[in-house]
Amino acid sequence: MKFNVSSKTLYNFVSSVSKIINAKNPMPILNNFLFILEDDLLTIKAADMENSLVGRLRVTDAEGSGRLCLDARRIVELLKEMPDQGITFDIDDENLEVKISYSNGCYNTVAINGVEYPDKKGTTEGDKITFSCTTEQVLKGIENTMFAVGTDEIRPQMMGILWDVKPDAIIFVSTDTRKLVKYTNGTSKPGVTCSFILPVKGATVLKNVFAKESDIKVTVSPTSVVFESPSFTFDCRLIKGNFPDYNRVIPASNPYVLTVDRQSFLNAVRRVAVFGDEGGGLVKFKFTSTQVTLRACDNSFGTSGWESVPCNYSGNDLLIGFGSQYLVEILSTFSTSDIMIKLADPSRPALCLPAENDPECELLMILMPMNIVD
Repeated sequence: MKFNVSSKTLYNFVSSVSKIINAKNPMPILNNFLFILEDDLLTIKAADMENSLVGRLRVTDAEGSGRLCLDARRIVELLKEMPDQGITFDIDDENLEVKISYSNGCYNTVAINGVEYPDKKGTTEGDKITFSCTTEQVLKGIENTMFAVGTDEIRPQMMGILWDVKPDAIIFVSTDTRKLVKYTNGTSKPGVTCSFILPVKGATVLKNVFAKESDIKVTVSPTSVVFESPSFTFDCRLIKGNFPDYNRVIPASNPYVLTVDRQSFLNAVRRVAVFGDEGGGLVKFKFTSTQVTLRACDNSFGTSGWESVPCNYSGNDLLIGFGSQYLVEILSTFSTSDIMIKLADPSRPALCLPAENDPECELLMILMPMNIVD
């Protein structure tokens, strides 16, 4: 078996596919790439115990066909340091000796027979729901919700991003009980109804590997989801269980509305939090018609600080407390110049919204308040 390929092109594929490989694998074979050559199509596969990622690229001067496993770390590190030029892989089908050569050098290694690589069995056709969406739609959903994913293993259903797929839009939701994010994107219409919880690792792979793809085909089964583009196929195990009913958490009526410059408010929160309690990160906010005043203190070290930010507030004067780290995450995720915060009383969650939503997209976030003693 033999083929020629651009070193830079191959490096881009193996570095992308390698992102699925765990630092420590219970099966040593999973520290390898599976290379499959059929005609002039080279398929590169990597997997952990639950997920697999496949990249496809065309090669030249292909001879023969077959399957072999090559050490992933060595291949990635070699190609990373190699100049951009054509390289030749020459594999002895008898003893699996591999010669990797280019104009200035040659490297030799021994492959493992590809039949030893584990092969995941798919589900039956009747169990699947398929739809297509744009990559931009997926990436925006992940970027807007990833920060709010829970980390508590007692609630595994919250340790991922909910995809609530509707015929006219995809709703991405995440929560860690302190904050909740709901992002609705209708730039492409799936035309089907389904839902699944994508784990963080799966979301990270999508974000890093599929960023340059234009469209993604999504196939959902009861236990896994497959994302497919012309260059990559990603098979990801889903989180079992039911995601909390997020619509019940969203406040139906928060009559007091604050409109404030996002960057000014964010900077003030960051500064005041420096002089507050590092443990809880509590910052107190007092809202009046023309300004919001931020206060924080740490009695253990005798530090305190306050700052005021101009705003437009309609409602009764209100004193409420929020965790600074959660509020910073929310304010940093928004991209609009102004944001709105809708409030009811110091014990009820705040509803955070951009001042203007895209016509086909809607982003809202919920932040739970902290108990305060004035």
